[in-house]
Amino acid sequence: MAVENGDGGMGNAASDAADAEVERQEAEEEENVGDSPPSGAEQRRAGREDEEGAGDGVDGSGERRKQMAIHPLEHSWTFWFDNPSGKSKQVAWGSSIRPVHTFSTVEAYWGLYNNINRPSKLAVGADFHCFKYGIEPKWEDPACANGGKWTLSCSRGKVDNLWLHTLLAMIGEQFDHGDYICGAVVNVRAKQEKISIWTRNGLDVAAQTSIGRQWKEHLDYNETIGFILHDDAKKHDRFAKSTYQV
Repeated sequence: MAVENGDGGMGNAASDAADAEVERQEAEEEENVGDSPPSGAEQRRAGREDEEGAGDGVDGSGERRKQMAIHPLEHSWTFWFDNPSGKSKQVAWGSSIRPVHTFSTVEAYWGLYNNINRPSKLAVGADFHCFKYGIEPKWEDPACANGGKWTLSCSRGKVDNLWLHTLLAMIGEQFDHGDYICGAVVNVRAKQEKISIWTRNGLDVAAQTSIGRQWKEHLDYNETIGFILHDDAKKHDRFAKSTYQV
């Protein structure tokens, strides 16, 4: 399902949801127009709804109950937050990561995204993740264990837009090898921000390079980005070298 968003607005599925809301409001306005008699079309429609009963959204008194259309995503996703104040060299890596909220529809995504801080407003040292439901943003998770991550760097002035479009491309299934994607993370740091897409099966060259190239295309990002295997990151930390570059 496409969930493209140009300037923070809604894409195809989200636009359908907005249209449904407009139709609901118009219907409510029609119901509240004084005591004027209903038209013939309205009478016929009311008759059909009375016959079909509650199964078609009508209660015992014949009043319509309209609900906003729901647009399900291909997968459910969970936001995770790693608070910098909870990090310590004395505790195991990843022990301070906490799930924030799980969503599975376009409407739930926008309802959450529009009410949380953008990466540029988070404290330095914070990590904010969005992963497929059931996958924890940790190297040890079975889905991530044999994978790696694509990473790009950017300034705080650009991170919000890049993060948003990364999320939209990911949850909107805009990658040819989307099944390989585990999730994405934005790292808020003092000098520059980093955004990464975590994937499974890091040795599949064709799938991994396809994800990297398509990610750059979705973001209109022209710098070279690299892919590092989680195993290499564990062994060499920040000195790990990229396995692939695009």
